Amino acid sequence: MIKSLLSRKLGELRVTRTDLSRATGIRLNTISALYNDALDRISMEQLDKICEALNCELSEILIWKPNKIKMTNSIKSNDKQ
Repeated sequence: MIKSLLSRKLGELRVTRTDLSRATGIRLNTISALYNDALDRISMEQLDKICEALNCELSEILIWKPNKIKMTNSIKSNDKQ
């Protein structure tokens, strides 16, 4: 699953969600949903704007963690087609 670290990053930089919304032109509701890790989707363009505004790498605001329930149809690097 993808987890948002935006709240941590904004705290480190002492930047508010409103400041980020104004700097990026992204709606405050979208920023807040990402901040609260409650966003289902976000565009690549929006992620680019956030990284640009915060001068950070994508890995500083989003991380991937394995799901607790394993997928049955996972792709393995040594599987033959």
